Amino acid sequence: MAEKRDPLPFEPRRSAPETTRNQAIPREVANRMARRVAIATGVPSLMGMAVFVISYLVVSRGILDVPPSITLLGSGFFFLLGLVGLSYGVLSASWESQPGSLLGLEHLKPNLQRLRSSVKAQKQG
Repeated sequence: MAEKRDPLPFEPRRSAPETTRNQAIPREVANRMARRVAIATGVPSLMGMAVFVISYLVVSRGILDVPPSITLLGSGFFFLLGLVGLSYGVLSASWESQPGSLLGLEHLKPNLQRLRSSVKAQKQG
């Protein structure tokens, strides 16, 4: 005969699937942001790595004598541009059902206002 066990003192909570009304950022907007971030961060990051490769090829083949500081500054510039692209990718995404323009410049101002009001609301409690 099988022995009956006491239930566990706690059971893991299962969260109910979130509706778009409960989410802070709708799924389609989050996907749009992710695409923009991937492009606005990925391209400059690849260029930052390419600076090292191109510099190596130029120096090793004797085409030019590139000082290491120039290589470092060039790659640093592109990596910094990638960090700026991270913010731009998030703030330029449309929160509307339509995706907006290619660059999303028209969405920067309203999204910055949303960000400011959210930070202000967090500070007020």
